[in-house]
Formats: sequence, structure tokens, C-alpha cells
Amino acid sequence: MPLLVSLLSGLIFGLGLGLSGMTHAQKVLDFLDLAGNWDPSLLFVLGGAVSVTVVAFHFVLKRDKPVFATGFDLPLRKHLDAPLLIGAAVFGIGWGISGYCPGPAIALLAAPNQEAWIFIPAMLAGACLHRLWSALQRKATVGDEKE
Repeated sequence: MPLLVSLLSGLIFGLGLGLSGMTHAQKVLDFLDLAGNWDPSLLFVLGGAVSVTVVAFHFVLKRDKPVFATGFDLPLRKHLDAPLLIGAAVFGIGWGISGYCPGPAIALLAAPNQEAWIFIPAMLAGACLHRLWSALQRKATVGDEKE
């Protein structure tokens, strides 16, 4: 059942991305171009998403646990650190250059274009490199603690 709920949630999310135009890189790039051909229409998408999240989280977090999980998986850290800020900067730079972030890129697989065939493998390669780098960092940290 959790897999079915995940699939349904992903389909609804992808439909929302498609209807809002977020799978069109130029629309996103125009939204990010404050000094040029700025298109503020994605502010409505952002406002709607934030509004739904604020209301939903109020009720969801009052529950003891999620409906299809044994517990909530909330971040434990309450501060900003270098890895978070660097990751956010890399994400933002990539989004600004390409006009895609992971959600719309995956949704674009339903009707892929030439950009998708470049962006998605690059995104996956970046994720694999991050996983490898993180594993090496953990191994180095454990090695330092043993000495």
C-alpha cells in the first residue's frame, strides 16, 4: 500500500508540475530573470504550495505517526551548516542554468525533449558523485576516530 500511495502522490505532483508550466525550462528561467523578461506567474504556484503545506503540516504533525509509516522522518539539525548551504547553492546554480530541478525533470520523462536526455543523466551522475563523496567522508571520519 505505501508504494501505491507513493506512486499516486508522484503522479499528482507530476500533473501539478505539468499544469503549472514548471516542466518548461524557459518559463522557469523567465521566472528567475528578475532583471529581464520576468514572468511572475510561478509565484502563484509557489504561494499555493506554501499555503497547502502550512495548513497540512499543522494537522499532519499532530498525529503520532504517518498513516503509511512507523514514524515521521524530520530533520534533527536546527542550524545551517556548510554542507547545507553549499548544496543549496549548487542546486540553485544548476536550476538557474538549466531551468530544471529534479521534480520537473523526472516529470519531463512523460514527454522528454532533447534537454531531458542531457539533464537527467547529469543529475543522476551528480547524485552518484555526492553519494560516493559522502561515503568517503564518513570512512575518513571513522578512520580518524580510530587513531
